[in-house]
Amino acid sequence: DGGDARARWDALTPAQREALRQRWQTYRALPPERQAELRERLARLRALPPAERAVVEARYRAFRELTPEAQQLLRQKYERFRALPPEERARLRARVQRLLDAPPAERQRLLQNLERWRKMTPEERMRARERWRERRGR
Repeated sequence: DGGDARARWDALTPAQREALRQRWQTYRALPPERQAELRERLARLRALPPAERAVVEARYRAFRELTPEAQQLLRQKYERFRALPPEERARLRARVQRLLDAPPAERQRLLQNLERWRKMTPEERMRARERWRERRGR
């Protein structure tokens, strides 16, 4: 409703209004295909159940609070993830879900293991994989 939109606009600070104007100008300068893509993404977001939408919006706000360098690093990692075969992406999603679902103590242990893994050289990782396979095979 136009009245609701006007009330929301009137409630904004001058700085918020200016930021919104700039975002609108940036959007209008995009090619029509990109505008259509963004409209589709917004429609998908609005179609989500409220709880899922809140999670997506919270993650987006958290992303926007990162430094530009951290945002770029996450974009690069996401592109590497998208390039993986579907079965590998599914395995990674399952691992992340396991981490998210884990009790705090287990989550902390998993994160510590991940940090140790990241600090290993490729040779150390290969030896660790071999030890893990030996223990698992028993």
